[in-house]
Amino acid sequence: MKKVSNHKWLVFCILYSVFCILVCVGCESLRFAPSEKQKQNAWLHNRTTLVAAETAKDESASEELQALTELSELQSRAFVSDTGLPNEFPQAETAEDILAQSNYQLARIALEESSQRPDPWQLADSLFELGIGISALLGGVYGTKAVKFLSDARAKSTALKEIIQGNELFKQQNESSVTAFKQAQQNQSSETKALVAEIKA
Repeated sequence: MKKVSNHKWLVFCILYSVFCILVCVGCESLRFAPSEKQKQNAWLHNRTTLVAAETAKDESASEELQALTELSELQSRAFVSDTGLPNEFPQAETAEDILAQSNYQLARIALEESSQRPDPWQLADSLFELGIGISALLGGVYGTKAVKFLSDARAKSTALKEIIQGNELFKQQNESSVTAFKQAQQNQSSETKALVAEIKA
């Protein structure tokens, strides 16, 4: 019986640790998996740098330009390794293929997609939901305590979100009061200020 309780406590500690790590690290370090467009763009970038390096050699460009294009091609291999190969490869045999307008569009889409980040509120809510579900499955005293703890934390997270969104809306609608509003917040601890700044970002 003691073994089961220790196991439940261990699972709770792991869930809590994961949550704390995500809060400390922040959502900025979390990213979505590369999309098909991002994979195509990374592969196309590698083809572009390869063709540029070959062209620099063929046209007897300066040694410096040849070295730069060779290095660029080598560096671009890391991008393809990071994103993975696409399911469909864009046409990219020649410079004319690569310079097609569709590839410019592809680069713009990939740039936009690469800047997207998970919503921190949805991520936190999902983590709470997962923790509550696992704790409920474990049952027992520790499971019940964990469900209560995570439910309370989830409610506090929702309250914090509503307060911050309300404050931001107030500042937008009352620009003349923004200075007074900021002065009223000066007594916050540096930890609170950092947390609020991260949540707003």
